[in-house]
Amino acid sequence: MSNFMELKINSCSENEAFARVTVAAFLARIDPTLTELSDVKTIVSEAVTNAIIHGYQECSSGVIELYAGLKERSVTIRIRDYGLGIENIDQAREPLYTSKPELERSGMGFTIMENFTDQLTIDSKPLQGTTITMVKNFEPQCVGATS
Repeated sequence: MSNFMELKINSCSENEAFARVTVAAFLARIDPTLTELSDVKTIVSEAVTNAIIHGYQECSSGVIELYAGLKERSVTIRIRDYGLGIENIDQAREPLYTSKPELERSGMGFTIMENFTDQLTIDSKPLQGTTITMVKNFEPQCVGATS
């Protein structure tokens, strides 16, 4: 990686916005489009929210680790929790599936992450936690454009 950042946060819902904004600020130097920046903020929000709600069942004593590595115009984002883990990853990836229907969750988190990234990997072990790794490639910058 040509540049990276790491962040550890408590698994409280207030930190979801902090994680999202921190990654957005880290990416500012490559001047992403507003759409690209919105996509990244959304995938970070989805992954951190999943860790809080599903991994730690909204218990704020857990730790979420966030890594973002930038190489040219590509970012790798890794979000890890040490919570409950996912028993059936294939089922969890199905659109509209949620393990928390009583919370009126949409079940679209992994689908959104998959659609807003170029690569999504989910590594999870029951009672050991989950690591979500996402790669997002950004459009090349235009040089020499005239109006």
